[in-house]
Formats: sequence, C-alpha cells, structure tokens
Amino acid sequence: MAAPSTPMKYRFLGDSGLLVSQFSYGSWVTFADSVTVDKAYEIMAYSYKHGVNFWDTAEGYGAGAAEEVLGQVFHRGVENKLWTREDLVISTKIFIGTKEGPNNRGLNRKHLVEGTKASLKRLQLDYVDVIFCHRPEPFTPIEETVRSMNFIIQQGWAFYWGTSEWLSSEIIEACEIADRLGLIRPICEQPQYNLFERSRVEMDYDVLYKKYMLGLTTWSPLKFGLLTGKYASGMPEGSRLGQSEYILSLLRGDFNEMTKQVEQLRPIAAELDCSLAQLALAWCTSNERVSTVILGASSLKQMEENLKALDVVPKLTEEIKTRIDAIIPRVLKVTTHDHWPQIRSIWL
Repeated sequence: MAAPSTPMKYRFLGDSGLLVSQFSYGSWVTFADSVTVDKAYEIMAYSYKHGVNFWDTAEGYGAGAAEEVLGQVFHRGVENKLWTREDLVISTKIFIGTKEGPNNRGLNRKHLVEGTKASLKRLQLDYVDVIFCHRPEPFTPIEETVRSMNFIIQQGWAFYWGTSEWLSSEIIEACEIADRLGLIRPICEQPQYNLFERSRVEMDYDVLYKKYMLGLTTWSPLKFGLLTGKYASGMPEGSRLGQSEYILSLLRGDFNEMTKQVEQLRPIAAELDCSLAQLALAWCTSNERVSTVILGASSLKQMEENLKALDVVPKLTEEIKTRIDAIIPRVLKVTTHDHWPQIRSIWL
C-alpha cells in the first residue's frame, strides 16, 4: 500500500525545545486488550519509518498492560537496530493507578512517585520524556502535585510534565504556583479534540496559549470512530463503541444526528480524494495550536490509512473548513470534568 507522499512535520511541544511529530501513536484501546506484541511492533515500526516519533501510554490503560507491551515493542526495535531511545519521545500518565486502595490513585505525592517508578518498571525504561497528570484531583492541593512532578523531573525519571483533561483555571493555578516557587511548569495538556469536541482547545485554553505557550497532545480525533462513517447504519455488534460504557458516556449529544452530520461530509472527502477519517485527522492537525494528534490504530492497515491524512492537510483551505463548519457547527460550551477526578471519594 502506498505511503503518504507528504513528509511528516514536527512541532515544538509547548514552551519547550522538544519536537514531536504532528501525528503520534497512543495505546489506550490498542494495547490494553488482545493485540499482540508482534502486531503492535508491526504498527509502530511502520509509523516510525514514516516520521512518528512520539508514543503515548498510561498506567491506567489495561491496568498497566499497555505500558508492558510498549516496553517490549521498544526493546525489540532496539534489538533490531530500528531505533534508539534518543530517537523517540515517550510519555505516560499517572492518576488512575493499577489497583484499588485509598492512596493507589490520584495526584498525591505518594502515588505520583510510586506510580512513576512502577510505570518505568513496566516500560523497562530509565525515564520517560513527558509525564502527565491524567486528571485533576480535588482532594490533593495543586501545590503538592506541582512539587511532586518537579521531584520526578529532578530524579531524572522524566524531562517534562503536563496535564490531561484539566480546566484552564486549574492549569493556570499550577503554572502560578510553579512560577512562585521557581519550579517547572506543565508544558502541555492532553484534551479530547475533534470536530464534535472543540470547547477546551478552541475556547477554554485560549488564554493559556498566549500566557504560557501551552502545547497540546490531543486524543480521540475520530470521536471513537464516529468520524470514520462506519456507524452510518447503526452500531455494529461487537464494535469498540458499543462495548464501552465509558466511551458511550463521552458521546455527548445525539448519536443519530452526529452520524447524519458525518455522512454529509462525504462529498467534501470525495472532492479531496480522501476518506472521512483522513479528512477528520487532517482537520485536527491543521490547528497549529495542536502539537501532535494521537492516533489509535489497531491494525497496520489503519495506520497506513491514517498517515495518509498528511496528504490531505495542504488541501484544507479556509473555504473547505467553512463548508465543514456549516455541516458540523462550532458549538462552544462550558467545559466540565468526567467522573475520574472524584474516583477517590469512595474512600471518604
């Protein structure tokens, strides 16, 4: 299958000198289930050969299984002389934990430090490049979290830190605390961003780009597969969407209406000679605020098709974007948290 003819571009990750590929690879759904190391290696080797240098995972993905697979894939690539540690930007996220217990989750210093050490052990790495606070937590003072993340960096376990699904007010507080204490700020945020979910990236974080040059590593560019058009005839039995109550809870709005809107994008995709998925991915990376768009391909074919979105980006004129907005209007709403920040409330 033909590779994309447009070369991968790289963007600075927030207010740092770290360059990440505009498309990256995430292991949320892909590695937490039945995907083998062989299959994962095939996907990641292909993506690396076509410019992807950033891999994202988390302690909570498959209760640590995703990190274990990622570590095995990394070391196989080293053995095959495909890449070295210096060639890759690897991130993980701490918050959700891998087991129950009052201090085995959250952003308290104990879990952040112990969780980081456990993640590195599963990854078989001495350090990650970026470590994220996977959610905000109302039970731990933000100053404790800021100090803890700086301790992790001082130990050499990570080079940078960031947040995921935090509100702008929470990120501002963390940055102000870091500035007051002479510590390292979070340089990036990992929010959901796609044609149906635009409020955080295009409204809530606007002040952060101007004040702190915040970087973004965005997830779910295809809205859990909805923007591929595969749900036009309903939800197939056994589909990823139908199997996850959490994913279903994230599909805010009317499912049937959204599938109709996706179908209305088909003429635009046909005009640009691309798939609906490639159109949606190109749209995400066309926002220069986005440092990298995290892909979640579960097969080599999906990764090959996804990376062809690189060829679509130059075709996304302002006129095309206006037509897309006419089909899926830019509706900005007040941003809120999901249930994860309250996860430790069961112990109170």
